[in-house]
Order: sequence, then C-alpha cells, then structure tokens
Amino acid sequence: MTEPLLQVRDLRVHFPLRGRGGVVKAVDGVSFNVPAGRTVALVGESGCGKSTTAYAILGLEPATSGEVRFDGRDITRLDRAGRRALAGDMQIVFQDPSAALDPKMTIADSIGEPLAIQGWKSAAAARRVFAVMDLVGLPASFAGRTPNALSGGQRQRVVIARALALSPRLLVLDEPVSALDVSIRSQILNLLMNLQAELGLAYLFISHDLSVVRHIADEILVMYLGTIAERGLTDPVFAAPTHPYTEALLSAIPLPDPVAQRRRRRIVLTGDLPSPLAIPPGCPFATRCPLAQPRCVEVRPVLAPSPSGQAACLVRIPAADPDAATRAAQR
Repeated sequence: MTEPLLQVRDLRVHFPLRGRGGVVKAVDGVSFNVPAGRTVALVGESGCGKSTTAYAILGLEPATSGEVRFDGRDITRLDRAGRRALAGDMQIVFQDPSAALDPKMTIADSIGEPLAIQGWKSAAAARRVFAVMDLVGLPASFAGRTPNALSGGQRQRVVIARALALSPRLLVLDEPVSALDVSIRSQILNLLMNLQAELGLAYLFISHDLSVVRHIADEILVMYLGTIAERGLTDPVFAAPTHPYTEALLSAIPLPDPVAQRRRRRIVLTGDLPSPLAIPPGCPFATRCPLAQPRCVEVRPVLAPSPSGQAACLVRIPAADPDAATRAAQR
C-alpha cells in the first residue's frame, strides 16, 4: 500500500502556565493519516484542539512530543530553513479572508508574495499569479485591485490562490467557509473539491460545521478536549455514530425535511466541561455523558474498533478499556 502523505503519531501540544503552575493540554496524544488526494476532517467544539493540531503540523506551534511525517520524512522539529523549504508542499487557508490579506496590497502582490519569498523571478512569478487566479475563478482584471474592492467569496478565492501558488500537495483548511455568507459557502466548497480532483491535493479540513464536513470529507475525526473520541469514514460515522459525543453533535445538525426535523431526538448535553487545566483521569467526556458509569471516571478509554470505525468509549466498546485483560486475569 502507498504510504500516507501525512502521518501524525501521538502528537501532544502542552502549554505551561507561567507564574500559575499547571499545564494546558491542548492536544494530548492525537494520531491519524492523511492520504494523498483525500480529505480528512477534524471536527468538534471550539477549544477542542483542532486548530492547534493543524498549527503544530505546520510548525506554527511547537509540538511538545510526538511525530509528524510528510511524504515519509520527519518534519516535527525542522528549523526555519527547513520549514521554508517545506512551504512549497504544505500551505494553509485561514478562516477569515479579510484578516488573512493585507488591505494595502494588490491581489497580484498578495498571491505572488510566497513566490517572492521563495526567490522566483518577476516574470515567472507574474505568469504563475495569473495562472492560479484563473484556476480559482478570478478574472485577470482583479490583479490590480485591493481586498476591500472584492466580496467575501472573492477574497477567499484570493487566499486559496495564494496557498496554491507554490503547487503544494497538502492544504490545511482552517474553517475555510465559516466566515462567508451561506449563499457563497457552497461555491467555495465546490471550488475546493474541483481543485482537489484536478490537482490531486490532500486536505486537512478543520470545522465545527458537520453539514459542511459531510459534503467534503472522506474521513472524519471527532475531537474532544485534545483527544480523538471517534474516527471513521464519513458516511458510516454519520449513519451510525458510536461515541455519545458524536451522537450529540450530529443531533444538532438541522434536517432539510421539516417532518423529520420535528421527529428527531435532539441530545442536549448537561454537566460541566472540564477545565483544560484539570482534565479528569478517566474519560474526558464522562462529566457530560448521558451513558457514563462509575468506571468511566477512573479509566481513560483508548480508540478501539467500532461499527463506524474506531471510538474511545468504555460503555459502547468494552475493548476501549486498555487494562481490561489485566484486571480479568487478576480476578
């Protein structure tokens, strides 16, 4: 089998609190692969560690431990020169295109900036700028405009064009449509899917909007308090989620059929979200889980095979208890 383009192994990103003691475990032992030409989505509530995971992969946040491999090469602790060389293979599209673009720079200059940093000659850079503008559906006449002369959707096309300028193989898409009007989101999603089909791009897609994820992702990873609660191919996870947290997230997606929407059972989570400074020793979701049992507070589940892929739930999957065999032998 072909080796995945991106491999993340036991990634941890911890932030010590100066003067207060304690550590914020933003990402705590996350592992996954992103195959070439495929889309893997990280989903979950705000603060669950999705973006921090992506930033650690790109080197924008230092990893505390773990390993990130790109095309078989360990890139976890590259120096600045190594990261600059890697920029041609990995790029990011941020959430808010208005904040991602310099309002004083023309569209051509913004798209051409990574080419200038990499030392491209002006004539070749200009040709590449117009080529990627055409690729994302921007007229050549926009080249001399500034971002404030464009709509939100057009600005996001500029950001995507800039990310494509160096012909990367992996794009990290950090909530790429959440700042756009609903009417524009489908256009940008369709553009991303067309670009992937045409260029063979791999996407790491970060979102809290599960309806968007269902449209674009091949595989879904559900994060909770810095860990992966459930993972699997998108259709099986949406059809029959295993983890109670995934069930609750999916129950909040509006259905287009009003009758089905009225009949569905909405799962409203109660209890308190644990502080990232004091994550419980057992299941991180135990304080809010409607199925929680006493052992859930004490035993940290691990990802184990489930009907939808893998899930970390002691109630639904007894095999997720890492010490079950040892305790059985002792009895």
